[in-house]
Amino acid sequence: MKLKLGRIFIEDVKFGDTTKVENKTLFVNKEEMLEAIGGDEHIESIDIDITHPGDEVRITPVKDVIEPRVKVEGPGGIFPGMLSKVDTVGSGTTHALKNVAVVTAGKIVGFQEGIIDMSGPGAEYSPFSQTHNVVVVANPVEGVKQYDHEEAVRTIGFKAAQYLGELAKELEADEVQEYETKPLLESVEEYPDLPKIGYVYMLQTQGLLHDTYVYGVDAKKIVPTLLYPTEIMDGAIVSGNCVSACDKNPTYVHLNNGIIEDLYEKHGKEINFVGVIITNENVYLADKERSSNWTAKLTEYLGLDGAIVSQEGFGNPDTDLIMNCKKIEEKNVKTVIVTDEYAGRDGASQSLADADPKADAVVTNGNANEVILLPPMKKIIGMTDYVDSIAGGFDGSLRADGSIEVEIQAITGATNETGFVKLTSKGN
Repeated sequence: MKLKLGRIFIEDVKFGDTTKVENKTLFVNKEEMLEAIGGDEHIESIDIDITHPGDEVRITPVKDVIEPRVKVEGPGGIFPGMLSKVDTVGSGTTHALKNVAVVTAGKIVGFQEGIIDMSGPGAEYSPFSQTHNVVVVANPVEGVKQYDHEEAVRTIGFKAAQYLGELAKELEADEVQEYETKPLLESVEEYPDLPKIGYVYMLQTQGLLHDTYVYGVDAKKIVPTLLYPTEIMDGAIVSGNCVSACDKNPTYVHLNNGIIEDLYEKHGKEINFVGVIITNENVYLADKERSSNWTAKLTEYLGLDGAIVSQEGFGNPDTDLIMNCKKIEEKNVKTVIVTDEYAGRDGASQSLADADPKADAVVTNGNANEVILLPPMKKIIGMTDYVDSIAGGFDGSLRADGSIEVEIQAITGATNETGFVKLTSKGN
């Protein structure tokens, strides 16, 4: 399966009379966009704001971050099973507006929503401080149920990204890159001397408001399966969860998974990247055993020599991570696990809730318990009255002057476990 990804680089975003891209500037007609994305019975009000890197602006509570994309040629459409039909995506041509993100915010749904500071010390932790953000603030009607609230805001965010992404359909891409994964037997025949490497992509599906969708299906309802990497790059997987902001995978990260991109970079040179195994993270032991058994079985079935395993979230999912690692290693497939740490504010606590001697190759994306002081900002998009109760906050987090003292787990993308972060790690 071959995907051509055309990148159109945007240097500025402004409100205007017409929604268009001109001279690398995205102009947004606010009224037209509101009409295109609104109309949900569960939402009382929607507003749109724009902010840029370096602005003294705080966006919170952040629910999802989405990159505007459009299907230019080939089967399917963007966000299959959510906005488009469930045709298989991952081939043809897709265009993306780069350096731009749709950010959904508004009244809090669940306590694990995040903060994006566009400047100051907090900006050093969130990759989305570097994007021009079109922020959709959607507030629910009184008495709405949490699931209806989350679904409504999620859908509004996808519609907003689709609305902006459509602009890219007729534009000439600044850069076009091809990504191809051939059927397994062809791939092995083409690179017989290169080690066969797969990616085990763990999706957050662990309980209430912890959902990830695959072609529109809640991944709690799937057993581990195989996807072409290009399907993921083309919108087959989207976020719908309220896991801690620092290590959730927003939809933007699913579309731009750095592990997939790095594996493609080495494909045909150092490794043979044969595909992606997606698996879920479970609450009950029997479900954890089933999913990890299937994941290990699929690595054996593919004849992998090595696998990279990334998780989403922390705590209970650490057990899924270690189960996957251990059982894959028992199939004589070498593993590298990608995670983050909750090692206490002093860094002295156990980093993961589970461990095994076979998990001896680990990439960490930081300690989410690290505490940071976020200074006051001139402008708040959203609201801050919930800050003391979010994951990473505590009594007194929100100070009278508008500054916020929190653990970095409250910052969107701070320790993302696909490596889509601004932090770096160094082994000794």
